[in-house]
Amino acid sequence: MQILVSTLLSKRGITGASAVSAFLNPDYERHTHSPFLLLGMDRAVARLLLAISQNERIAVYADFDCDGIPGAALLSDFLKKIGYENFEVYLPHRDREGYGFHTDAIAALAARDVKLIITVDVGTTALDAVHFAKEKGVDVIITDHHEVTGALPEAVVVLNPKLGDYPFPHLCGAAVAFKLVQATLTEGKRLSLQAFKNIPDGWEKWLLDMVAIATIADMVPLVGENRVLAHWGLIVLRKSPRHGITALCAKLRLRKSELTEDDIGFSIAPRINAASRMDEPMLALRLLTTGDSDEAKQLAAQLEKLNASRKGVVAGMVKQARSHVKQRFGESDRVIVLGNPEWKPALLGLAANSIMNERGGVVCLWGRDTLGRIKGSCRSDGDVSLTELFANAGDVFEESGGHKASGGFTVSHERVHTLPEILAAASSMLATVPSVAEASAHDALVTLSEVTSALFAEVSKLAPFGAGNPKPVFLVRGAIVTGMQRFGKEKAHLELLLECRESGVRCRAFDFFRSPEDSTHLPVQGEEAGVLATIARDSYRGGLALRIVDVVPVSV
Repeated sequence: MQILVSTLLSKRGITGASAVSAFLNPDYERHTHSPFLLLGMDRAVARLLLAISQNERIAVYADFDCDGIPGAALLSDFLKKIGYENFEVYLPHRDREGYGFHTDAIAALAARDVKLIITVDVGTTALDAVHFAKEKGVDVIITDHHEVTGALPEAVVVLNPKLGDYPFPHLCGAAVAFKLVQATLTEGKRLSLQAFKNIPDGWEKWLLDMVAIATIADMVPLVGENRVLAHWGLIVLRKSPRHGITALCAKLRLRKSELTEDDIGFSIAPRINAASRMDEPMLALRLLTTGDSDEAKQLAAQLEKLNASRKGVVAGMVKQARSHVKQRFGESDRVIVLGNPEWKPALLGLAANSIMNERGGVVCLWGRDTLGRIKGSCRSDGDVSLTELFANAGDVFEESGGHKASGGFTVSHERVHTLPEILAAASSMLATVPSVAEASAHDALVTLSEVTSALFAEVSKLAPFGAGNPKPVFLVRGAIVTGMQRFGKEKAHLELLLECRESGVRCRAFDFFRSPEDSTHLPVQGEEAGVLATIARDSYRGGLALRIVDVVPVSV
């Protein structure tokens, strides 16, 4: 088993005793970086402490997703902890306002006598909005992690790990906000300020549950400092005193004491995001910050209902989009662009991701928001960087931005119909890189008799898994398909019952996603199948199960 772990680490480029030890045993004190290494942190702390000392009204302005909202929650927790009540949290509405730092919101905050705005997960490129705030007499501290594409806003400071010489540039937005809290607590205690005297050393670690949720949900690389924050954040999350987390776990039948990154990615984060996609983002913030257990239960039930509704709407969008893809695009098309004025922009990313998972490449979907604007979301399998694709598309977009694998845009009604040709041409100018799946189809060969709790325990040493640290994929050989059925609303998932040809050991395998109309390479009941899969706990029947990545010819 030790050989397997060494092999898996080596495939991830982790070699040498010190690197292996740091990866397998994340040490919070040794393996995280001082917040004061972030460029401008001293200025940010000084301005925040000045606002606190003068009782200025502070606004936390956070993005409406599962990075911004946890970041807003931890800043809110911090201000409450030091007894500071003269603050509010502002979350822009996903449909009515959209992503970004908006002048209308700034004007409203200024009218409520806000003197300092702290952003979370937004603001690095908001030159006009920050200038507007300055004209209104409002200072801005930006905490963000998005790409720096040009000049910086006239903020008090832009805290972004991609600026300066910070040792790890891949923090999520909530983690940058957490760094601001860390630094402010350190300086407040050093200056012996009254509000900080009774706060126990290390109290801020209780905020790591929010950092873990955001880090995993935002799919930043789970290596380096992010791995440490996610590892310890999961430990805190399992002990979290938050009524909202307890209520959500109860509603979803999750064991809080055993929460994993999968529970965040597949259960917790979708419910938090459902608030802004289907209703008001403040519902999710209230869930994470409420001190009332009854309110927490009501909010958890409300978010579950919204998420169920969201699933139905997205399924309908995917079905429509899939039909149009078959009619208009061939297998060789690298970029898919589709739209419908009836599609809800808040759900486009989810639908685009489903189509991208089926066919790869780049998928861009657009719809129309409540103000009549054409908004789009794109997803890429990684072969083409969306930031580069947008940069090569000329001036077709009114706004665009995002990351390598996910992004969004606003486009005029006149130019939306030229997008397929423009993005296809832009894509042809970009070099592609082999995807992770193509570079390494599987990590090791196993038989069903080797899929044991001991193997699962060894593999789990590499957790938490995510971007930059994918779950090990095993090629299961010698497995006979003894049962097979589709499940899910659109019958787009497959469950296999497998039996080892040599030992007779049986195992359940599930979650092989494909279009119900696509029957290629499906296994045949009673015959042997090659299964590429990760190992997971079977939450339905107990024990272990295989989560299928693909079914391949037996000769592979």
